[in-house]
Amino acid sequence: MATPRVVLVTKADCHLCEEARDAVSRVVASLGLTWSEERVDNQPELRERYAEEIPVVLVDGVQRDFWKIDEARLERVLQRAMAQ
Repeated sequence: MATPRVVLVTKADCHLCEEARDAVSRVVASLGLTWSEERVDNQPELRERYAEEIPVVLVDGVQRDFWKIDEARLERVLQRAMAQ
């Protein structure tokens, strides 16, 4: 069973980022996974790439969702990634 790498891209003072943290935490915990957070505030390359889409969820480096995180979709993506 593969362990997908889940990264949440956020920025300071972002109310959607707070909601995204909660959503990602719930989903990955239910699957026994972990996740990390990358903030664009001090990373120009991330800020340039995701400026209008934050928060963004990446699974194994691929953008899977942004703004409002769909927990059901994230769970399906992670289950497929784990099955590989």
